[in-house]
Amino acid sequence: MALAPGTQLAEYEIVVPIGAGGMGEVYKAHDTKLGRDVAIKVLPDGFAEDPSRLGRFEREASCSRPLNQDNIATLYGIGESSSMSCSIGSKR
Repeated sequence: MALAPGTQLAEYEIVVPIGAGGMGEVYKAHDTKLGRDVAIKVLPDGFAEDPSRLGRFEREASCSRPLNQDNIATLYGIGESSSMSCSIGSKR
């Protein structure tokens, strides 16, 4: 699911795409409530309905949460809608 700049996901406004890979697309976004830039990783279309892929996505997010290293994003949360799942983080 490609998201256009200006798209709102809850309090996050998409700014620009950063990259894409097998597990999703990553976007730079702005948290309009807290005034900070974040990265949002969105699962590809259809992955949110696939329990195996959704589980892998959730495990990836869960495993990165306790890590504290400069090259790993800080995880702020995981969100879902009827059509997509995403994780929200920030570069340290």
